[in-house]
Amino acid sequence: MSIVSIQFEEGKQPKYIQLFEHIKQLITNGELKPGEKLPTVRSLSQDLNINNITVVNAYKQLEINKYITAKKGSGYFISNLKIQKEDTLSSGDIAMMVDSNAINFASATAHPSIFPTESFRECINEVLERDKGYAFGYQESNGFKPLRNAILEYLKSKYDVRAKNEENVLIVSGAQQGIDLIGKALLNPGDYVITENPTYDGAITLFKSRGARVVGVNMESDGIDVVDLEKKIRICKPKIIYLMTYCQNPTTVSYSPEKLEQVLRLAKKYNTYLVEDDTMSELNFNNKQPITLKHLDKSNSHVIYLKSFSKILMPGLRVGCMILPDMLVKDFTKIKHNSDLSSSGLIQRALDLYFRTGRWEEHLQYMKEIYLGKYEFMLGQLERLKKYGVQYSKPEGGLYFWIQLPKNLSSRRVFLDCKEKGLVLIPSDIFYEFDNKQKDKCLRLSFASSTIEQIRNGMEILEKCIMGLTNGN
Repeated sequence: MSIVSIQFEEGKQPKYIQLFEHIKQLITNGELKPGEKLPTVRSLSQDLNINNITVVNAYKQLEINKYITAKKGSGYFISNLKIQKEDTLSSGDIAMMVDSNAINFASATAHPSIFPTESFRECINEVLERDKGYAFGYQESNGFKPLRNAILEYLKSKYDVRAKNEENVLIVSGAQQGIDLIGKALLNPGDYVITENPTYDGAITLFKSRGARVVGVNMESDGIDVVDLEKKIRICKPKIIYLMTYCQNPTTVSYSPEKLEQVLRLAKKYNTYLVEDDTMSELNFNNKQPITLKHLDKSNSHVIYLKSFSKILMPGLRVGCMILPDMLVKDFTKIKHNSDLSSSGLIQRALDLYFRTGRWEEHLQYMKEIYLGKYEFMLGQLERLKKYGVQYSKPEGGLYFWIQLPKNLSSRRVFLDCKEKGLVLIPSDIFYEFDNKQKDKCLRLSFASSTIEQIRNGMEILEKCIMGLTNGN
């Protein structure tokens, strides 16, 4: 078989990753056909003169990424990727479906017309005048030092998030890179990760790409189910627990102070890291200051705090930060350097100026006013759906609503019907990696990129779809 043709490169990547990539390429190229059986672990390890565990880990990666299927007692077989592609969607796939004529309830990104292009351009011009060519040089791998100081000062004043100094701050190219770095720094194949269920599908994909085993814990009205969480911590001994504690994606649930304390207590009791992905705290509409896990972690020992500025500023900037426990700073900085040397120096310097001149706060208040208007309008429109059995809770802030459909309605069916009529939204099964009675019963509706008129028209389409499907039309 052509698998044997692989030539391993010493020192490039672990051999199991090279073998995974080699077999993956054979499958995607069509050299290995759907239904074809792979060699046994023992025979392939002998043919390639490698350890059995190398083949086991490579096969595990292929299975996690659905390139192969394990059949008990029979071995490993090539999966039918065409069928999988038709049946499986991600939130990213759905975002790509939105054309210029569709109403977009899927995206959590603001419309480009309200991006602060002028004020940010002023900062870029000032940086270029001040720093000349230095603005285009490599920065420190952990980020432009003045920006790290500015972010630390901001987080201290806003959320009372504290760290020893700016060395604990790592600048990343968006939250997605932050999650990727966490996987590279802390996860090995076979390690366990616990997440909320449902949760952001992009995080699940990244954790699985590292060969991690992901375990979900269901959400309650004030946060994760801590009884089940402790049970699964004891059984799985996870390396990390991934959480979104304010306006969770997709449920919009915000953790109660009591639940935050309980979660942190469990992390300390079982000596595991909490990853707090915070992208929504700035967008609170009830004038209550959100409490973060990082604020409660006074010793800065158990919480990895991850924040993106892109959702509120401009997504294409791809800039965010991490606040790291002392013990992780050295390893994360090294891995960041190996990943991309450093994030854009010009953007970091401009963002530093944006913070220090008060432009960030001005823009934040501007965006909150815009989003609050859309939030209240969509909330009012949702009232009309109650007569069909639609249920929802009122989130404290954020950019979307999470609605539960009436009995006997499928979220995927509603999604397809709405899409056909010109409205794109996200069905709940996208976010559920694990079984749950709500897996095909909810929809996530974002108001971020739509105008008031589009929200009105989109809600009319949604109502007609629900009414039609309820009546069997």
